Amino acid sequence: MLFKDIVGNKEIKEQLVRSVNDNRISHAQLFLGPEGSGALSLAIAYAQYIACENKQENDSCGQCSSCRKYQKFIHPDLHFSYPFIASKTNKVETSVDVIDEWRTALAADKYLSLNAWLKYLDVENKQPNIPIAECHAIIQKLSLKPFESEFKVLIMWLPEFLGNEGNSLLKIIEEPAHKTLFLLVAENRDKMLNTILSRTQLIKINKLSNKEIQQHFVEAHQCDSAQANRIAYLSNGNMASAYAVFNEEENKETGSFADWMRLCYMGNGTGIVKWVEDFAKIGRERQKNFIRYGLNIIRDCLLFGDNVKEMIHLEGEELEFVSKFSALIGVKKGEMIIKCFEEAIYHVERNANPKILFLDVSLQINRYLRTQPS
Repeated sequence: MLFKDIVGNKEIKEQLVRSVNDNRISHAQLFLGPEGSGALSLAIAYAQYIACENKQENDSCGQCSSCRKYQKFIHPDLHFSYPFIASKTNKVETSVDVIDEWRTALAADKYLSLNAWLKYLDVENKQPNIPIAECHAIIQKLSLKPFESEFKVLIMWLPEFLGNEGNSLLKIIEEPAHKTLFLLVAENRDKMLNTILSRTQLIKINKLSNKEIQQHFVEAHQCDSAQANRIAYLSNGNMASAYAVFNEEENKETGSFADWMRLCYMGNGTGIVKWVEDFAKIGRERQKNFIRYGLNIIRDCLLFGDNVKEMIHLEGEELEFVSKFSALIGVKKGEMIIKCFEEAIYHVERNANPKILFLDVSLQINRYLRTQPS
């Protein structure tokens, strides 16, 4: 993983490179950033730069033996820990038992999300975690000396999934073996064990800007400006979501968000039922992206109604719809619709029946839109 291949966070990259060149490498660091910010990739690129045998001014060389192994995630001094589903039946007790799936997932997606990772595992409806057996395996692995590089590195992704078992790692985090680095990559510090949090140096990874995402898709995927702008708008700073939108095939049968809102406003029962039946046929990820898009549209309607138009980055038909729809909703109705959409996403993620769910959402939207303000 090279720094140059990761979008955004230029200042963080410079800070990481400088810490290596100045020989000021903290033994326990927390890369804290929201989903899709590239925090995991930055941690891997940082570890690769430390191990690189021919460091460049601002990045790894990408050619030496160490870099080639890092790019395949097979370096003997690079260890990973991550949430997984322990299963005696499938003989899965530690993260090493699903390392092939992990390497495949990382190679396919530099902005890996938890939901995307779980698709590589046979999870059914089970919740992943980092169990005590994994903690013991970490302690055992890190008790060994580095094999090839100067440093031995453990990258733990989503330490929020460590329960109280994580306290067994406190001693090795606070007083690690010589030339041992802990790089924790988290999305929510409030869900981490305070005992671990207090023993790390914080590196805050920023959410990507719409401009950075838009520029990336124009340059890397030859998207036109309008398409790249739409991807950035829908992703809300989350590169994982941006790629989900980019890879999504258009479904002409479903129609647009504006069409759905018109049906809801008119109370066209036949039209709503037909729309729901078509919408229920598409996948859950596409349903969630569509509702997230709706959340952004409602937000822009509220901004338009408050005359804060400089914060709206829409054009054409979308901007025309926002200008008209904003007249129908005020702050109170907007808040109710937003809550309704957020609950819909929650239920989609939990495999709710889409026909029942979105028919109910449509009827709620109709009620909100037709209710006269008090």
